[in-house]
Amino acid sequence: MYTIATLHDIRQHLNLADDDTSSDQDLLKALQQASHILESLTNRRYCPAVESRVASIDSQQSTELMLPDDLLSLSALTNGDGSAISLDDVRAVPDHADLPTSVLHLINGVAFTYSESPIHAVSVMGTWGWHDRWTQAWRDSGDTVQDDPLSADATTLTVTDADGGDGDGFSPRFQVGHLLQIESEFLRVIGIDMEANQLTVQRGINGTTASSHIQGIAIDTYQPAPAIRDLCVRYAELLFNSIGVFHSDADPLVSRLRRLTA
Repeated sequence: MYTIATLHDIRQHLNLADDDTSSDQDLLKALQQASHILESLTNRRYCPAVESRVASIDSQQSTELMLPDDLLSLSALTNGDGSAISLDDVRAVPDHADLPTSVLHLINGVAFTYSESPIHAVSVMGTWGWHDRWTQAWRDSGDTVQDDPLSADATTLTVTDADGGDGDGFSPRFQVGHLLQIESEFLRVIGIDMEANQLTVQRGINGTTASSHIQGIAIDTYQPAPAIRDLCVRYAELLFNSIGVFHSDADPLVSRLRRLTA
């Protein structure tokens, strides 16, 4: 399951009563479809993924590298000749911690190069996606792992209070569709048992690896850019009501968000 917004988001938008859950599965399907359509229309991904991607060099000796997608954080860079480039020699463009990077610029006399072909010569490892406030994208859930430990293959995560308030006072702290982060692993919430305080989760998603986590480790929840979340909910409502197909030009915000490629 891949959704930008959560089931709670669209239920709240539609003003559904707490005990009216008959449409939940259809709402989730609509959210998944809306997420796919929104990302297709804008050529961007709105939930972070940890991946290694390749980029092409414009010339034999170049200090700039155009990236194939939005880069939220850089963890490793391998030149076209197979050598590692120190991150101390890299400057991001734009140079802003909250905004995704579109160009990498090398300093200190270092240049991008290649041995045979400039096409897909450089390997870029990092977290990819789009957010307008990346440093605020992860919220403290106010909860921790209660399994002792949570094994790498477990699909049920026990917490203290599944529907309590999170670190900022928002409730419920866990929602179906939420992307979670426990240490370096991403998990997706696909079901919640509020009485047992247990979450059914997909493990090791978005390029991360499922691993064991000891009891007491903090759990963070991903908060997509509010405008993107609201667009996803609005499009999901259209799909749920069978109103139908929409086009990127129908929404000015979607047009402004569209990523341009060479």
